[in-house]
Amino acid sequence: MIAPRWYRDIDPNGRRAFRSTYAGFSVDAMNVQLYSFILPLLLTLWQLSPAAGGLLATVMLVASAAGGWLAGLASDRFGRVRVLQLTIVWMALATLCCGLAQNFEQLLVARILQGLGFGAEWAVGAVFMGEIATAATRGRLVGTAQSAWAIGWGLAAATSTIAIALLPPELGWRAAFFVSLPPALAIFVARRRLSESATFLAAPDAEAWHRIFSRRMRGNTARGSLLAIGTHGGYWALATWWPTMLRLERGMTSAKAATHMAVLVGGSLAGYVLGATLADRIGRRATLALFALGGIVTVLLATEAAISDAALLALGVPLGLFAMGLYSAIGPVLNELYPTRLRGSGLGFCYNVGRGVAGLAPFAVGGSIAAIGISRSIGLYVCLAYLLVLLAAGLLRETRGMELAPVSKGA
Repeated sequence: MIAPRWYRDIDPNGRRAFRSTYAGFSVDAMNVQLYSFILPLLLTLWQLSPAAGGLLATVMLVASAAGGWLAGLASDRFGRVRVLQLTIVWMALATLCCGLAQNFEQLLVARILQGLGFGAEWAVGAVFMGEIATAATRGRLVGTAQSAWAIGWGLAAATSTIAIALLPPELGWRAAFFVSLPPALAIFVARRRLSESATFLAAPDAEAWHRIFSRRMRGNTARGSLLAIGTHGGYWALATWWPTMLRLERGMTSAKAATHMAVLVGGSLAGYVLGATLADRIGRRATLALFALGGIVTVLLATEAAISDAALLALGVPLGLFAMGLYSAIGPVLNELYPTRLRGSGLGFCYNVGRGVAGLAPFAVGGSIAAIGISRSIGLYVCLAYLLVLLAAGLLRETRGMELAPVSKGA
């Protein structure tokens, strides 16, 4: 099999970096997404309210905002590789704590710890991928790395389904959280062999992190944060509650709901590939607008129209495609908004403040269920989020083909 051009264009260290980052993102996504698949079971076993279930998702996302920003700051000062070695270990230990939690309060603390590692891994990994790519292929490389989320999503669905089917419920959901420990150790060992990107090594010393709010940078920071809020808000409102909607509102069996989720994940993989390609070919802004509009139309059809389970299954492909295709464009955009020694701080802030604010979406959905139902709550908040993406796309400048700047100019 012939490797794609963007992969052949990077050096051996870059290829190792891509493989370890892709694996790290996959494990990261699996660990975080396990919660949405065990949520229906926890609501029953622990007799949690929908609001409490949403809160367990929200605190993880809010904590990830802090984790991503702090890790971004650290990566500008100490290097991307050192921080990535730490994040995979932190994430593995926090996920282990989730599986060992004995009650709601313990799981709440474990999810906060998990969120810190989750935000750190994703923010620094995205910066690292942006720096090892060429200007012409950055969208495809970063977008392809982001597609690891769909792999992790699929692994979470498979792992939770198998564990719950083969083991008693109280043991099954816990066992699902332990599966990622061996892969995490292997990734840590692989990252011991990595070197920093040439872009990072060629840059001068780290700039003060608050320069992302300077007169020259604060507009970029505001637009990047708005984009991240919309992208994350739409995804997390959908991903957190969709499995629960299928089981509790649609009355599907575990097997049927798993089939629907598999189709959604398949659409997500296609979305990453398409979004990554379009981001380099038609530009970042057009890609963002196209996928946001597509997401609004699709989610309204899926949640407002009286459709059969078969029709809902078919809509899973475009639903996943538009939701995750947005991430193929957001990674390159945020990389291209900042100079090298502010890139970790800037991307970490925008991406994770966006994720932290978006963390309100699962909680908001949970709080609206009693009034309008699960599916309509999902549709409402996903549409609101994607309207923010459309606004951000209109405000951003086009950065396709931009060479990454080593230093900032002016204040």
